[in-house]
Amino acid sequence: MKSLEEKINELTHSILDDYKDERTVNEIKAFDHPDNDEIIGIIEGLRRIVFPGYFRNKSYRVFTVRNNMSMILEDVIFKLIRQIYIVLRYDEKYEKLDDNELNNNAIRITFEYLNKIPKIREYIETDVQAAYDGDPAAYNKDEIIYSYPGLYAILVNRLAHELFVLGVPLIPRVMTEHAHSKTGIDIHPGATIGKYFFIDHGTGIVIGETTEIGDYVKVYQGVTLGALSTRGGQSLRNKKRHPTIEDNVTIYSGASILGGETVVGRNAVIGGNVFITRSVPAGAKVSVKNQELRYNFDDSSKVEKSDLDNDESWFYII
Repeated sequence: MKSLEEKINELTHSILDDYKDERTVNEIKAFDHPDNDEIIGIIEGLRRIVFPGYFRNKSYRVFTVRNNMSMILEDVIFKLIRQIYIVLRYDEKYEKLDDNELNNNAIRITFEYLNKIPKIREYIETDVQAAYDGDPAAYNKDEIIYSYPGLYAILVNRLAHELFVLGVPLIPRVMTEHAHSKTGIDIHPGATIGKYFFIDHGTGIVIGETTEIGDYVKVYQGVTLGALSTRGGQSLRNKKRHPTIEDNVTIYSGASILGGETVVGRNAVIGGNVFITRSVPAGAKVSVKNQELRYNFDDSSKVEKSDLDNDESWFYII
């Protein structure tokens, strides 16, 4: 009988032999791929910059906003330059550059990106206000900033979207998938979202890459803003596949709105569980016609059939 050490050695050789072909899963990029933990650290640093009075790093023993912000910014800048430098090779226009040229581009993109922080903060302020105005369960804005998963998903999307617009590969998607894993809200970094965006509850929301959302839009849990079909695969890249939602639209839970040519006009209300594949006029209210409810009862049920027969709001089958 083989010893445990022999079995381990055989297994090691077997797995190493499996690495010898050119399959994607066999690529070795141990020192030349983006670091998820570093990117999550960038998100948290940026969140502290956006909300300087809410998420201070307790390890920084400083007492002024200026000094605290300087330390956080230096940390974010260092991490961003390194991560952007790594991922630029995924873009064919950068792949032939030498290390010095790549680093210069990473520095340029990092500072161009961080100069967008005031704009991001302006939009997030409106999102906090939209959540407070739209949710009677919110006792104050601090509660929204600290605890609402919808606001966190929106914040990360706004941070990731600006990197996406600058053409940074991979990092924006890692950012939004981190938010997805924390909140259950899946927003592609390519989606364009206006001011005063409110996600209520949020779990199960999917917003596709080419979605365009106007101002004062409110979305409930389980909503999909998606594509009609992805069977075309890569041939659909860079085409408008997801809907446009104009200003002041409310979309209730479980609704699916699909297609790049689908436009939901301003001031429309989309009811729960509807399935929409064509445009909705401005001001329209779309809902599913009341469905027949069916009830089955066994012999142990205390509900009598006669009780239901006398109530036209009930529907009964055996």
